[in-house]
Amino acid sequence: MAKGDLRKAAAGAVAPRLSIGFILARRFTLSAFANFVDVLRLAADEGDRSRPILCEWTVLSTSMKPVTSSCGVAVQPQARLINPEAFDYIVVVGGLLEELEHMDAAYLGYLREAADKKVPLVGLCTGAFLLHRAGLMQGYRCCVSWFHHNDFLEQFDGLHPVSGQIFVVDRDRLTCSGGASAAHLAAFLVDRHVGRAEATKSLHIMIIDRPQFADAPQPASSLDLECDDPLVLQSLHIMLQNIDVPFTTADLARRLGTSTRRIERRFTASLGMTPMRAFRHIRLSHAKHLMLRTGKTVTTVAAEAGFCDASHFVRLFKASEGMTPETWRDSQRAKPALAEPIMA
Repeated sequence: MAKGDLRKAAAGAVAPRLSIGFILARRFTLSAFANFVDVLRLAADEGDRSRPILCEWTVLSTSMKPVTSSCGVAVQPQARLINPEAFDYIVVVGGLLEELEHMDAAYLGYLREAADKKVPLVGLCTGAFLLHRAGLMQGYRCCVSWFHHNDFLEQFDGLHPVSGQIFVVDRDRLTCSGGASAAHLAAFLVDRHVGRAEATKSLHIMIIDRPQFADAPQPASSLDLECDDPLVLQSLHIMLQNIDVPFTTADLARRLGTSTRRIERRFTASLGMTPMRAFRHIRLSHAKHLMLRTGKTVTTVAAEAGFCDASHFVRLFKASEGMTPETWRDSQRAKPALAEPIMA
């Protein structure tokens, strides 16, 4: 029998098959929470009556004060930090990075208590950061968004996050990159505890075509290079995360556990270019972003975009755009449509 609500069991009611306790970080990501909980809601009952019969969920709190999300919408907690064994999973919903260090120590202690009691822990979005901050991810694989990959490396030295797939299940730690991937992770749990039909129904009602497996690639910002090939997408992720690090197609193949020939074939079929040409395209696109949105010098931009020196960068830029980086920046900034502020 699922753990569920002990009061329901005592009263003779049917206990839910899946019970989730939520902890919301300050300025948490509303979309990750909403996607996850809506899968539970739609799987919890027959029809569209939202009765928590097959699944139940509880937002936990130390103070019972509303928790404000990063978009300003507040969520009212439903219970204090009750025994974590009342739940099948404790789910931590992260949010803005600068707020994570202000997490109430009571929550971190609660997560450690849950881990001691063998309650599986789930990190949504930057919730993985909070699990690490609580010391609960050592020796576990951990999924983070490609957007936060470098932030994770800076905060947690020696740990190797997975940012090439939508979620990771490693024993009793489950982590996902946030956004729509939270719905797929929730569907994975519904499938495991309630049934595949309920999981599929939830996603269909949410206009999500089909469940995705954990190793499905994250839809990263590939800087205008788009394709559906999982191997190519994973390769583009690695390029984005190592934009200032020189490496070859052979290095890429070793990271992905495949052959250079296979990667080259897939790039040609999907993008019509070699992996190294795609890498150069990404670096030039990143350099253009830096030139346009910052006041950095050409030399600094060249280094941050992974070019060996400024003259090499200028030659490639001119070949691509027909003008020098400085001339291109001046021409773009002169356009009235540019409304974003320039950062130092």
